[in-house]
Amino acid sequence: MLSLKTLSLIQFRNYIQKQFEFDARIVGIVGANGTGKTNILDAIYYLSFTKSYFSRPDAQNVHHAYQGMRVEGQFDITGNTTQVTCILRETGKKEFYFDEELYPKLSEHIGKIPAVMIAPDDVQIITGSSEERRKLMDSLLSQIDPNYLRLLIQYNKVLQQRNSLLKWAVEQGHLDDTLLVTLNQQLVQYGEPIFEQRTKLLTEWLPMVHQLYLSIAGNADAIQIEYQSSLQHNKFETLLKEALPKDKAMQRTSVGIHKDDLVITIQDQSFKQEASQGQRKSLLFAIRLAEWELLKKAKGFSPILLMDDIFEKLDEQRMAHLLGWVAASTDGPVFITDTHKARVADLLGKYVEHYQLIEI
Repeated sequence: MLSLKTLSLIQFRNYIQKQFEFDARIVGIVGANGTGKTNILDAIYYLSFTKSYFSRPDAQNVHHAYQGMRVEGQFDITGNTTQVTCILRETGKKEFYFDEELYPKLSEHIGKIPAVMIAPDDVQIITGSSEERRKLMDSLLSQIDPNYLRLLIQYNKVLQQRNSLLKWAVEQGHLDDTLLVTLNQQLVQYGEPIFEQRTKLLTEWLPMVHQLYLSIAGNADAIQIEYQSSLQHNKFETLLKEALPKDKAMQRTSVGIHKDDLVITIQDQSFKQEASQGQRKSLLFAIRLAEWELLKKAKGFSPILLMDDIFEKLDEQRMAHLLGWVAASTDGPVFITDTHKARVADLLGKYVEHYQLIEI
């Protein structure tokens, strides 16, 4: 069982100094736009992922005209009280503590406080580049398996080195074949296990997404999600050799798991172009809630669910289905933000016996 008891913010976003205490599993955070509702969710996300959900540099999360910040949370993890602290020093150095013990590497914390964020920016999963969908897979797998994150970090380092070698070869008019062979071997060493883990994940994840979409939308809508990777058709080592002339011309590596994608269609047409706003929202919720279910299965307890501004542009039926699922299927902490206090109180009152409402 996982719960968040208190959250302390010092010089974080629009909060100079603020402490929140949570006494219910499901918490509604209400207030007008710009009051800092989303910043509370982002602070909780920080304590899970060591960084902002919104891909901002750390310095941009410091309150205007101040230097440095501190975000601290007191959690209950399977009966043990645990303090998690993120400190950004005035020098720009970031420190992360678990029960007052400093992590040598920030990556060591990933997965300790599992969390899933559902936010308006999630639309990028559908409308954005393939990088957004790889981030989706990587974020989930990194929380489930620390070794996956280590493989990914190493792969990206070697990829950068190989790309630098290709660029340098054009500038010098000569390619160091011995170094290229070594870098190819390392890419294969780290890339193939990543491909295998993604393949295994999607075998389990995608049926969950389809089932949840049906629950939320009330209709399957003939949606298909297909994993695409060049490694599905050939050995990675062979692909690198075959692509070398192209890689030399482009001065970058054109094949590998860094090119993987999830192709989403509706009735055999591009989901991005054909789906309605309601269908997009339903699929985004289904993807994130399936992520939540997989994390719960892997960790043995429910991760934190952060739901930012989810009711905007969502029809009443989908809203009811979504809240009904959250109330019935989750037993961990849920934080929901909205601009309408009455709407949140009414919806939560229908599905939840005990909840907390915080007005910002």
